[in-house]
Amino acid sequence: MNTVYAQDEENVADEATTEQVTEESAVSEEPAAMVDDETPAEAPKGIHKQIKAKFIEGGAIFMSFVLLALIFGLAICIERIIYLNLASTNTKKLLQNIENALNDGGVEAAKEVCRNTRGPVASIFYQGLDRFDEGIEVVEKSVISYGSVQMGLLEKGLTWISLFISLAPMLGFMGTVIGMIEAFDNIQAMGTISASAVAGGIKVALITTVSGLIVAIILQVFYNYIVSKIDGIVNTMEDASISLLDILVKFNMKK
Repeated sequence: MNTVYAQDEENVADEATTEQVTEESAVSEEPAAMVDDETPAEAPKGIHKQIKAKFIEGGAIFMSFVLLALIFGLAICIERIIYLNLASTNTKKLLQNIENALNDGGVEAAKEVCRNTRGPVASIFYQGLDRFDEGIEVVEKSVISYGSVQMGLLEKGLTWISLFISLAPMLGFMGTVIGMIEAFDNIQAMGTISASAVAGGIKVALITTVSGLIVAIILQVFYNYIVSKIDGIVNTMEDASISLLDILVKFNMKK
């Protein structure tokens, strides 16, 4: 009986040793499998690298022209947006300050308020107040004339933005035509139609076209925003000019 128990204990010990060796080998194999899974064959490229690769594939000449159209167009758009935001004025507060200044210190005090206020509306008011002694009709004509000048300043640069919006897709289409010509030149030189030769030229053509259209879309969005901003400022100027004339008529009647 004692011999049987000893053999059983030896068998249990041998099985435990075998299981431990099996678990250690499995643990040692798992990191290797994980390393194989975690190291991809080719790391994915970043967005900037992909854009750079497409830029080179599209041809440096025409893609550079498209890029310049985007840079100059965005520069003008940003400048216009900053200018228009600075040109925005709280007309209700300005009119109230002018009316209070007229009642307290007269026309000179109202002109001082306009000088200390930024924006085209204050400039128009100043021109009208400066001719108050010549009559309300002269003030009205002065406000209308100087309002046209300020409107021209607000619309400054829009023609250049329109030019770049039209120019970018044209450059893209020109690159398309040249890419197709190169594809047919390759076919003519080879004497046979090759899918790789045709596909290469068409790929270059499509890249330039897409780039030009993307630039035009971006600039068009900014252009529409700027135009809507200008329309809002012009409407505010016209409404505020009418209110200023009413204030001056009331002030003239009190004199």
